[in-house]
Amino acid sequence: MANQPMPGPVRHALTALFLPALLFTSQASMAELPTMTDAAFAECKAGLQDKAVQAGVSADTASRVMADVSYLERVIELERRQPEFTTTFADYLNRRVNESRISKGREMLAEHKDLLARVTRETGVPAPYLVAFWGLETNYGSYFGKMQVPSALTTLACDPRRTTFFTEQLIAALRIIDEGAIPAEQMEGSWAGAMGHVQFMPTVFLKHAVDADGDGRRDLWNSLPDAMMSAGKFLESMGWDGDYRWGREVLLPENFDFSQADGRRLPLAEWRKLGITDAFGNALAREPIEAALVVPSGHQGPAFLAYSNFRVIMGWNRSEFYAIAVGHLADRVAGAGGLQNPPPEDQPALSRDQIMQLQETLSAKGYSSGEPDGILGSNTRKAIRQYQKAEGLIADGFPSGQLLQALDIRAGS
Repeated sequence: MANQPMPGPVRHALTALFLPALLFTSQASMAELPTMTDAAFAECKAGLQDKAVQAGVSADTASRVMADVSYLERVIELERRQPEFTTTFADYLNRRVNESRISKGREMLAEHKDLLARVTRETGVPAPYLVAFWGLETNYGSYFGKMQVPSALTTLACDPRRTTFFTEQLIAALRIIDEGAIPAEQMEGSWAGAMGHVQFMPTVFLKHAVDADGDGRRDLWNSLPDAMMSAGKFLESMGWDGDYRWGREVLLPENFDFSQADGRRLPLAEWRKLGITDAFGNALAREPIEAALVVPSGHQGPAFLAYSNFRVIMGWNRSEFYAIAVGHLADRVAGAGGLQNPPPEDQPALSRDQIMQLQETLSAKGYSSGEPDGILGSNTRKAIRQYQKAEGLIADGFPSGQLLQALDIRAGS
């Protein structure tokens, strides 16, 4: 799946369940994985099969597919994986938007220009964005995932932690098989059930996948026209604005008030009044649109004004890092250069324990972010800003090395 210790474009429904405020690199904690007896799994399968039939799946398909479903311990292992260290923005972006992926994306843009132009005409989504999603999700179709989707989803549906969500996904997968989109034995994807060139979850497939090549099937595995048009239709459904880009890199004036980077959306005219320019120092366009300021790596890194399409991208994957990566890769595929202010590569990676220590230390000093949870959310960033301001530091709400040293917290690596 696209992206992260989680599955990748785990379409917006899945990312809402799993994605934390920050992305984490995987460091598995496999202690006390749940076990399920053969009898219990068989009973669960039977119940799921009944629910599928009640939901409209043919009895023949439900019986045939569920008979071949097996319990996949590896899926539970991956679902339980507890990430240890945060991924810095520099590491995230550099791994995903690199010269190899940019070069390949430009090749794909040229090779499939007629198809992509058709998708753009019908959905309003420009070709470089379609290529960028494709590149981030499956590296241009080079890897779809190797998990047997019905078995993976049944395993997860029988786990009480996610039973409702994954039961819905399993029934949707069975409906996809029932309609003849793909044989059950060929339905492979990520451990969480994301499938095909653009890694749709089954429920998103049912709602947004289309037959663009006219063969009578919605095939996101073997038909690039179906996959690209489906991606465009999905983005269109979430409100993609074909008149504007995703956002842009900008320059902030000295002594900028970083509390403005709190998700608020202001007209471009207001950002101009605050002294913000484009990345080359030119005045922002006089367009009647709103934007939010995103500063993913603190005052030392790049800043971006995110337009409405940024929110659409986050409807695909609820990660600011992911949304910036899609936008930046699209820009690079279209011929733009790199960032004018690349993110610093020496910023600290923090573990959950270290973030909890940071939260506890700030709280002890009178800057509470609520109950320590090991996640750098908006309340923690607010507490950091309050501390930074009181100590005469640049109040960007970012846990820099300087801040951690002042609080006697040692960062990981």
